[in-house]
Amino acid sequence: MEQKLERKYGLFTAICMVVGIVIGSGVFFKAQTILQKTGGDTTLGIIAWIIGGVIMLSCLLAFAFMGQKYERVNGIVDYAEAAIGPRYGYYMGWFAATIYFPGMTSALAWLSARYTMVFITSVNPDFPMAIPVEQGGCVVGPECMALTVLFMCGAYVLNALSPKLAGKFQTSTTVIKLIPLLLMGVIGIIYGLNHGMLQTNLTTSVIPAAELDSNPLFAAVCATAFAYEGWIIATSINSEIKDSKKNLPKALILGGLIIIAVYILYFVGVAGGAGAKDLMDTGANVAFNNVFGPVLGNILNLFVAISCMGTLNGLMLGCCRCMYSLGARGRGPRPEMFAQVDKTTNMPNNSAVIALLVTAVWFVYFYLTNLAQIWGPDAPFVFDSTELPIITIYLMYIPIFIQWMRKEKDQSVVRRFVVPTLALLGSAFMVLACIIGHGMACFWYLIVFAVVMVAGGLLNRANK
Repeated sequence: MEQKLERKYGLFTAICMVVGIVIGSGVFFKAQTILQKTGGDTTLGIIAWIIGGVIMLSCLLAFAFMGQKYERVNGIVDYAEAAIGPRYGYYMGWFAATIYFPGMTSALAWLSARYTMVFITSVNPDFPMAIPVEQGGCVVGPECMALTVLFMCGAYVLNALSPKLAGKFQTSTTVIKLIPLLLMGVIGIIYGLNHGMLQTNLTTSVIPAAELDSNPLFAAVCATAFAYEGWIIATSINSEIKDSKKNLPKALILGGLIIIAVYILYFVGVAGGAGAKDLMDTGANVAFNNVFGPVLGNILNLFVAISCMGTLNGLMLGCCRCMYSLGARGRGPRPEMFAQVDKTTNMPNNSAVIALLVTAVWFVYFYLTNLAQIWGPDAPFVFDSTELPIITIYLMYIPIFIQWMRKEKDQSVVRRFVVPTLALLGSAFMVLACIIGHGMACFWYLIVFAVVMVAGGLLNRANK
């Protein structure tokens, strides 16, 4: 008899799940990345945020329609399985369990630790660190790494032992994380207009487009992918949402609109708080300090850290359910073990344990290649583990949209053709932007992706 998860989340929690998972670290540190990609061209950066938002919203709408028709244990796996078949559904779930979720979760654990360390060292400049702050101690020092592991394990414990508490934590951090974004957006714009900073940033750029290494718009849109990603994770709990066929589509659409509005407001506010060159060099902290002063600006840094923790919690929430979604279908390695649900916590604890282990493996990779930079950026098998897995999932969406248009003859023209076509074109644009923006790194990543997928196929066959 299949063990099932109980329905424990309402519409508001589902909306907070969408907003809380997506809005986290990405908007804070990718704002700096986008300005670097565009050479300090703020207007082009705004266009990139809009394009990324439209792509996200079109995919949200397409999956919202699917959510009204398909429902089992894990949204994206359900949609892939219903649209194409069990084998494609399995590979989608295996990719999510081994690359997509753990890769992003490991990065969010570090970002939560990083912003926490920024707050601590700002409050106490004499805080003892093995590596001085000016040499990157807040980013790669042993204290930051230890805090990263603590946050990673803490998110696992919270989700594995008390999923209802994890849901409440998600709701609370969603509200908290909107505070610095809205304050920076509104007050930053006012500050920028009064000091002429906003007008300057909107009409000039630091580096001419001709001097940049790659197409600035494509590279910037690619950077927005990480900031906008995460909404699909909310579909991993569709079997735990009350009246999910009605509430999940609402949560996806309303959450998506909130995210786009907040991101653009925040980015424009940051542009009003500091010069583009300063933002490119030091990030949004300089804008917070200019607009709010060092004391209040540092308090807002604490809010940023809490924001990252909320996203980390949401990612771990989805990560813990990945192997369960495969086991519940009788697929993958040891399905009978991963399909088990604890009677006390109503959580798939075996699935959660493997999620923590795989996340730890990806963190080691992220540390060696992206943080410590043991190998140069052009070395083999060195790639951005926060962006490239996201682009892969957009590529994997495309066949789902095509099959939806081909098979679902009972849907209206808008639902069957218009929205999925926009989502398909948006997904293809993301893939193209990735190839242009990351170049050879895409090749090395795809080798890793292929090896992991082949391993997943062999394990699934061995189970039969």
